[in-house]
Amino acid sequence: MTLKEFFELLAENPTLILFFFSMLPFTALVAGFMGKDEGDLSPWKYLYSALIYSACVPGIFAITLNIYLFLFERQSVFNMDIYTQLLPIIAMVATLLIIRKNVSLDRIPGFDKLSGLVLMIGAVLSFMWIADKTRIIVFSYLPFQYVIFIFIGLLVLIRLGWSRMVPSKKTA
Repeated sequence: MTLKEFFELLAENPTLILFFFSMLPFTALVAGFMGKDEGDLSPWKYLYSALIYSACVPGIFAITLNIYLFLFERQSVFNMDIYTQLLPIIAMVATLLIIRKNVSLDRIPGFDKLSGLVLMIGAVLSFMWIADKTRIIVFSYLPFQYVIFIFIGLLVLIRLGWSRMVPSKKTA
């Protein structure tokens, strides 16, 4: 089964995906009412962490997939699948906004790793897009030192994203 076939299967049977992405903000809303002003305490912060990862991983994947489809595959916006390309992003934003009302996202375990992942994916996609759009003729018009600076800047962004995702082990 390919990824395209999997997305087509989800689009043909949207009940499960609609249930999953509607339960994420609803669960965050119920947890916000039940654990009012206790979001940074032990049981709630782990529930919020699970909700954030359950919402952000598909949401980040949907954003990355959309960027890839629009930049590289030149897909029209009118061909966008609502269930697999738009619903995860809406659910991610709604879940994060609801959780943010009850607790600071900095106090949620592992949330900094998601921002590092987004930064790393963005840098890699930017590098791929520049490599895709760059032609040999462009090198004659663009000074070579600019190409080197762009490449180094993207590598630094990738490294920064990786360091936020995987913390370094400190020796005492």
